[in-house]
Order: sequence, then C-alpha cells, then structure tokens
Amino acid sequence: MNNANSERVKLIACGMLAREVLDLIAINRWEHVDLQCLPAELHHHPDRIPAAVERAIGDAQAQGFGEIVIGYADCGTGGALDVVCQRRNVRRLEGPHCFALYLGLDAFNSHSEKDAYMTTFFITDFLARHPETFFFEPLGLDRHPELSETYFAHYERALYIAQTDDPDLTKSAQAIAERLGLAFERQLTGYGDLGNQMFPG
Repeated sequence: MNNANSERVKLIACGMLAREVLDLIAINRWEHVDLQCLPAELHHHPDRIPAAVERAIGDAQAQGFGEIVIGYADCGTGGALDVVCQRRNVRRLEGPHCFALYLGLDAFNSHSEKDAYMTTFFITDFLARHPETFFFEPLGLDRHPELSETYFAHYERALYIAQTDDPDLTKSAQAIAERLGLAFERQLTGYGDLGNQMFPG
C-alpha cells in the first residue's frame, strides 16, 4: 500500500462538477482530498458511468487511498452505479442527479412544485458556460434546430439553477431557453448540498 495515500481521500467526480468541487475544496481547506474528474461527456452516456467509475475506483484502491468518495448521484444509471459502489464498498452522493443536490435534497423532495420538475430542463453554470460544445453540438441542434421540438416536446420550462451570481451566465442560460422554446426561470442555489454530501459534518 502507498502509505503516502493511506491518510488521503480520493474523490472521483463528474467533470461537470469540476469547478464547483475545486471551489469547495479551497473554501473548506480539504487539503486531504485528491480530486479526479471523469469526462463531462459521460453525462450524455449514463450507461457508461458505472464502468468508468469502477475503473477509477480500482486505480484508487491500487494506489492505497484510505477513503474513496464517488462524486456522482445516480445520474441516470438506473441503480447500476449503486451496484458498483456496493461491490467496491464506497459511497456516492445521495439523490437522483446533481440538479437535486444544487437545489437541496430536502427542497427537491418536498417542493410544492415537485411534479413540475418532471417537465423542467435544468441549466447549471457548467452548461451556461459551454452551451455549444457540450449541448447543442453533441445533440445535433446546431445543425438541426428543429430536433428541439422532438427532444423537448414534454418540457415546459428551463430552470437555471445558478451556482454563481454571474450576469453573463444568466444571459447565456436565458439564450439556451429561448433556443429551445422554453419559458425561462432562474434560481440562485449556490452549491446547495454538494459539499455536505461529499463530506458530511
């Protein structure tokens, strides 16, 4: 075992959370945490997340880390990520997805508009920063904007859950909503439960 790592924590997180997790590490002075972010593109392929996470866990265990934390919620894996976490004896973030974490799990689960979330397209700071390269281009909406009528036929609004109070990101998020033909709303959430879920207490 690598004794240098035995007192350290490996945090294996979604690339979409990289900036926010780095901020939380700095704010909370989590000097014992080593962050590894998997490609943000896995968000588009949730079926690939469990295998990618398991490979990263195997590497971290081989490196002798004393604790391993998975910086993913279920994220569309349909419970497959939980199977990996149980097999490897590690824990992941609670909740169905990062949007619930930003909103706060209690608020998400008890919100009076909970049913409305079923028809809500969520926008985070990450998406507002990378709308073309991470969203419109991969989905083909840059070349075929008419596909938005198919992809988002059951959505009624776009909710920008903002981690930072940035006017430029708000404008970008609003532009995304307009291109999708969705009503735009904004809620400043900050990091929500993200930090508490990574390292409770």
